[in-house]
This record gives sequence, C-alpha cells and structure tokens, in this order.
Amino acid sequence: MTRTFLPLTARSPEESHRAATPLELFFDLCFVVAVAQAGAELVHAVAEGHAGEGVVTYAMIFFALWWAWMNFSWFASAYDNDDVAYRVVTLVQMAGVLVLAAGVSRSFEDYDFLVVYLGYVVMRVALATQWTRAARHAGSAAERTMCLRYAGGVLACQLGWLALLFAPGPVRPWVFLVMALAELSVPVFAERAAPSTWHPHHIAERYGLFTIIVLGETIAAATVGVKSGIVENDALGELLPIAAGGLLLVFAAWWIYFVVPAHHRLTSSGKGFVWGYGHYLILASAAAIGAGLEIAVEQAVGKAHLSTLAASAAVTIPSAVFLLSVWLLHARYFKVGLAQQLVLPIASLAILLCSFAGRWAVLAAGVAAALAVVTGVTLTARDPATRSGPHAPDARGRQGT
Repeated sequence: MTRTFLPLTARSPEESHRAATPLELFFDLCFVVAVAQAGAELVHAVAEGHAGEGVVTYAMIFFALWWAWMNFSWFASAYDNDDVAYRVVTLVQMAGVLVLAAGVSRSFEDYDFLVVYLGYVVMRVALATQWTRAARHAGSAAERTMCLRYAGGVLACQLGWLALLFAPGPVRPWVFLVMALAELSVPVFAERAAPSTWHPHHIAERYGLFTIIVLGETIAAATVGVKSGIVENDALGELLPIAAGGLLLVFAAWWIYFVVPAHHRLTSSGKGFVWGYGHYLILASAAAIGAGLEIAVEQAVGKAHLSTLAASAAVTIPSAVFLLSVWLLHARYFKVGLAQQLVLPIASLAILLCSFAGRWAVLAAGVAAALAVVTGVTLTARDPATRSGPHAPDARGRQGT
C-alpha cells in the first residue's frame, strides 16, 4: 500500500532488479501524445513547402519534450519513493505534457509558443518542487547543495524562456539556442556539488522504453499515412515500396539500438551526461522517420508540394542521423576491428545516397539498413574476439551489428 508521506531520500545505485514502475510507463504514454502532435505538424509544414521553418520548430518542441522527460527520468532513478506526494507531483508533470501538446499546432502555424511555454513551466516547476523536497531530506550538505542547485537552476531557466514569447520571430531560434544551453548546463553545475545516485540499469531501461515508444509512434504514423493514401487515392502500387522500406527501416533501427547492452556505458557521471544528452538526436531522428514516411506517402499521391528528392530526403536524413548517432553514442564501443566499426557509418552514407533513387528511395534505404544488420551479425559471428572479454554479450546473449 502506498504511504501518504515518506522521506524523499536518495536510492542506492546498487539496487538489484530495479525496473521501470507503472507510474513511469504512464508518464511515457503522455509524451507519446505530444510527440505525435509534433510529428504531425512537421509533416504538414514540410508538405506545404515550409521545410526550414518546420524543422526548426520541430527541433525546439522536441527539445522541450525530451528535456522534461529526461530530467524526470534521472530524478526518478535517484529519488523515486513512490509515496502519495511523489505520485501527485508526477501527475502534475503529466498534465503539463498534455498542455504542451495542446499548443504544438499553434507553435507551428503561428509561431506562438505561449501554450507550449505554459505546459513546459508546469512540468518544470513540479520538478523543482521534487528537488526542493529531496533537499529537505538530504543525507549530507553536499547532496543538499546539489538538490538546491537543481531546483534553483530549473526555476531560473523558466524566467529566461519568457524571452521566447516576446522576441521577434527571426530572433527566437537564437533565444532558444541560448536557453537550451542554459538548461543543459544546470545538471552539470548541480552535480559538481555531489553526484546523484541514478541506477545504470534503470536509466538504460527507461531510455530503451522511450525509444520503443517513439519507434512505435513512427510505425503508427506511417501506417495511417499509407492507409489514407490507399483509401483516398487507390495508390497501392506507389505506396507499397514506401511501406516495405519504412518497415525495414524501423526494424533495423530497433535491432541496431538494442543489440548492445547500453548500461555498460553508464559507469560514471561524465559518461552519463554524454549518453543522456546524446539521445536528443537519437529520439528526435527516430520520431522524424515516421514524419518522413508520411511525407513520402503524401508526395507519392500528389498531396505534398515538394519534389521526389525532397520527400525521399525527409526519410533518409533522419534514418542516417539515427544510425550514426547510435554508433557514436555507444555501439562503436562494442565493435572489434575496422570492419565492424565501419558498418554503421557506411550504412548511414548509403542511406543518404538512396535519396536519389526516385520512387524507390525509401525501399532502397530500408534494404541498406537491413543489410547493415545482416553484415553486423555476420561479422560478429565470425570474430571470436567479439564474443569474449569486454565485448562479450550480456546475460541475455545480446550481440551486435
């Protein structure tokens, strides 16, 4: 039974069998709504010939979503006590996500970020409340300082974000860049006092679950796009290569991300920062693949005002970014020999070149991604060094591309 109030003290990073809680999974589902909204608006912006503005706005919105999700996840890994107070504040953060999602359309169409800002403030003030509560129950002066730095930094950034509402349109991307850097610096500054006690396996699982959710949203978006294209335009022949290629891309993305034990990279705070921050590119590109597939569908049936090359690039660019980001972040540390190291970078380049394959571009990109998986598995099976020592698979026997 859940207690009404418990001390919000740091949990041990050595806990066994630490897994995501039902509340964390519920929290993730709220983000699915917002990610879906951002993806749908990106599709509309690119399809109507406003690719530059659409991509910039998408990057800004996704940063707000990813950063709020990431901050909650790392805090929960270190301090989740699952009492009533903790649950209520988490539910408030979820409400903030839904408010933010409600403002996504206006931010794309009118460049009006007021509702998005209000939702973001709700999430961030709630998190600052959690950090303040953790400071009250800190076990040392250093830990208390760390918690208060987090709380103060989060609140100070919310004041800075007000500039995004009042700055002229052309200046807003620069305001966003400055404030994004300020947000990213808060954890670095806070944990100089003392490191938070996040759990490596728990963090790796949380990121993995969110990656699956984003890839699932990609499949759902692509399925809806193909279905509408078939029903409204009877264009099965044009859409079948896109559907097949998209499926191969998503399957390969899942395989490549989960084939290595990510928690082995989370052995220190420094590596944790790089790994956690680097996932912005992984998650944003994974979600953009779904938007790109919808754009390719709309172009194939004549509903999008852009060229075949541009529609193909909407799929191939985020796919290449995803593969290369996964390789840079952790996959390359599990490769033995030059051949294994080159698989994903070469696959990324090949996928980009598929942009010039015309109506077969998405299918060609999917085949290239699938070949990367097959090649990686083959090289791993043939190299005994990969199956021993520090590169050995974990207890589940996972090995790599």
